Amino acid sequence: MRAVIVRSFGGPEVLEVAEVPVPEPGRARIRIRVAAAAVNPVDVQTRSGALTTGGLLPSREVIGIGWDVAGTVDALGPGVAGFRRGDAVIGLSDRLALPLKAQAEYVVLDADAVAAVPAGTDLVAAATLPLGGLTAAQALDIAEAEPGGTLLVTGAAGAVGGYAVQLAARAGVRVVAVAGAGDEEVVRELGAEFFVPRTADLPAAVRDLVPGGVDAAVDAASVGVLALDAVRGGGSMVSVLGNAPTPLRGIRVGQVWIRADGPRLAELAAAGLRARVADVLPLDGVAEAHRRLAAGGVRGRLVLVP
Repeated sequence: MRAVIVRSFGGPEVLEVAEVPVPEPGRARIRIRVAAAAVNPVDVQTRSGALTTGGLLPSREVIGIGWDVAGTVDALGPGVAGFRRGDAVIGLSDRLALPLKAQAEYVVLDADAVAAVPAGTDLVAAATLPLGGLTAAQALDIAEAEPGGTLLVTGAAGAVGGYAVQLAARAGVRVVAVAGAGDEEVVRELGAEFFVPRTADLPAAVRDLVPGGVDAAVDAASVGVLALDAVRGGGSMVSVLGNAPTPLRGIRVGQVWIRADGPRLAELAAAGLRARVADVLPLDGVAEAHRRLAAGGVRGRLVLVP
């Protein structure tokens, strides 16, 4: 089978679509025939060596690429219940130091990292859900925004931010969305009640809309202390990208570290959340996907189809 790997760190040119053996599912594991795999910023960080420099990914001879997958169950390892061959599923490959990951023709995942999707689901769109959707849901758990309360979401037009806006709005939370000026219509369609352009003076703009500051914030755009300053004293803030600021004014500051969660992923898949697919490319187009992602301006996820 073909799989995206890197043998050395560098630019998009180090990405290789290699011929490798089809992996076998061990106990409590599922082999998925991949229909689609989204490209995420973490893939760029893996390929460039940034994760290894940061101490999150040990150096090894071959490193697989890809976290998000949608496809069909191809084989079941011993001890797997609740899935059948041919089931349409999505899953998250959340372990970093693997020689084979989701951008491949087949991938093996722990059964508890996989979720069935409703019949008729568009698997290309579904491939954008696992990493972004679970990160958003887990960030909201930490933020503890209550129905009727207010939540600031930075990067609201991005994958994580867009799912956070939808999930919070559906839970009855009043969302203040921060995004580019051209994204206002989109984030309002996702459920945001208020909009702040990312070029604005964030704390002042938020406090004009919500006197005293918002109850909570999910910082998906690495705004840091500016987002913190938009939160009321005693509120909460959750950082998505690992740069949580020092807690001030009694604000509870947290960090979301994504983890696979099949049951939660099944709930998200059944919720009918809006996915945003920027473009679909063949597996051989992975280097082009990385170049486009690094250039910026991509709205939605680039998705690879083997």
